[in-house]
Amino acid sequence: MYDCIIVGAGPAGGSAAYHLAKRGRSVLVLEKESLPRYKPCGGGVSPQVAEWFDFDFSPAISLKINTIRYTWKMEDPVAAKLDHLEPIWMVRRDVFDHFLIQKAQGQGAELKDSVAVKGIEWQSDRWQVNTAHGSFIGRYLIAADGAKGSVAKWLGFKERKRRLGGALEVEAKANVEDPHSCHFEFGMVKNGYIWNFPKADGYSIGIGTFRGGEAQNFKAILSEYATLFGVELASTQQYGHPLCLWDGDQTLHTQNALLAGEAACVVDPMTAEGIRPSMFTGVKAAEAIDAALGGASDAIATYTQVIQAEWGKEMVWAQRLAGVFYRVPGVGYQLGVKRPSATERMAQILCGKLSYGDVASHALQRLSTGLIPGMGR
Repeated sequence: MYDCIIVGAGPAGGSAAYHLAKRGRSVLVLEKESLPRYKPCGGGVSPQVAEWFDFDFSPAISLKINTIRYTWKMEDPVAAKLDHLEPIWMVRRDVFDHFLIQKAQGQGAELKDSVAVKGIEWQSDRWQVNTAHGSFIGRYLIAADGAKGSVAKWLGFKERKRRLGGALEVEAKANVEDPHSCHFEFGMVKNGYIWNFPKADGYSIGIGTFRGGEAQNFKAILSEYATLFGVELASTQQYGHPLCLWDGDQTLHTQNALLAGEAACVVDPMTAEGIRPSMFTGVKAAEAIDAALGGASDAIATYTQVIQAEWGKEMVWAQRLAGVFYRVPGVGYQLGVKRPSATERMAQILCGKLSYGDVASHALQRLSTGLIPGMGR
């Protein structure tokens, strides 16, 4: 019997596995795909995550970027250099996720990949996790199986709020002209943005919406935007996937089990950042289960409180900003994005140097007073 079974080998599952195994707990990670596996994702990672681990992530980083470039409907460009900040990491998820799991294995965690979970059963004081390759027993369970995973539903979280955004991404092999810049386009897509994140051998170009609304022709919009970088969309493989955005505090624990990563709906509703919050929940899930195994009777329930206090409190402000910015993106671009300090402040938020609460009140006031008729679109 394992101390903990983790379903999902993404950033949340890998983080939890590493920290539990490092504390001497017996850990089994079950992953339905064969690692390393491709994962559609822009691949931008905050360097803040390095603070939560005691090893060097350099082997898993494709590039580091120090400049952010913006456009409005492919024009009106703005470039901002991230002075005095650690460059943001660009990673490929197949490499990054596998690297993290290998680090967990180095601490003693066990991995069974190509093993899909078919169901779970509570057995008095432990979880039985059923797969096509047999059943496994664990005292505790972490659901880290992502936006489309089933474990949260099997655990009884059927009424859980799931505010879904959507994304369409392509990976393009290309000569990257400026490997130290990432690109954001506002104005071409409603309630979201387009991104182009460089990798060592190409681009990850994607489009996402974060507030819902009317249907949009993602492929046509993305195809037009890709021409800026000499990329022919028709020649690329396209990947669509949901985004589980934070939409208010909710319970993330049940009997000897926790939700982590996108299964816990922690994606930033302003930026759609998902890797850092997923890793954060994995770290905190490991702390909670280690404490519970050590005899702390309230540790599992405390996990929900910790995520609400240390991530949800921030996301309240992120959601407020997103609600105004994406409703009137033209105003947001002129009064927010184009301000010299805006990019550095957002980068400081991503790097953990500032909180949304530090800047959101002033930003909301600026946006609200700038609602000039006709500027919204």
